[in-house]
Amino acid sequence: MDKLFNLYLTVRRNQYLSFFVIWMRYLIGFAFVPSGLTKLMGNRFTSIPTSNPIGFFFEALYQTGIYWQFLGLMQVMAAFLLMTQRFATIGNLIFLGIITNIFLITFSLQFQGTVYITFLLFVASLGLLLWDFPKWKSLFFPDNFKMEVTIEELPTYNTWWIYTGVIFFTESLICSFGGGIFKSASSVVGVLILIVVTAILSLLLFRKYHKTS
Repeated sequence: MDKLFNLYLTVRRNQYLSFFVIWMRYLIGFAFVPSGLTKLMGNRFTSIPTSNPIGFFFEALYQTGIYWQFLGLMQVMAAFLLMTQRFATIGNLIFLGIITNIFLITFSLQFQGTVYITFLLFVASLGLLLWDFPKWKSLFFPDNFKMEVTIEELPTYNTWWIYTGVIFFTESLICSFGGGIFKSASSVVGVLILIVVTAILSLLLFRKYHKTS
């Protein structure tokens, strides 16, 4: 166990991997908002006809009403928590439960193309869960356990990354309310430009923050 934990610390101390994890949280959350908000607003998620098993399944979910909106609420909540960085572990636990179900649905219904995307999101969520291993490892300990707490100087988010997450979440809401991110090729390009600009600004502010601190 000690060897595994030392290996974890070696990986966890990598500054570049820390940046990668932060941005993975942003992108996963950003991708989850449009579909979640669609459900939360009480709208259909797909236009596939009910003669198709996939369309029939989603129409049945849509007809549940409150449950359909609840799914959307949990998706939006998971996305927001992931983007805040501060509560990303909670957000990822919610996300993992949702994406596991979505992956199994797309696999069972042979949803071509989408099944690969949901599988990658599922793997990414597992990776984020392993990244936060010290936060949840005590769940497997017996009652009345004792544990020594040591503080490790590990690279992590700061205030700038939290601000960036709030900006990304706001952008994702605006894009979703504007008719959907993937409504047209121009909207996709616009969203990509928005993400790149936000990323560059956040990185510049992050570097400036470290130089002055």
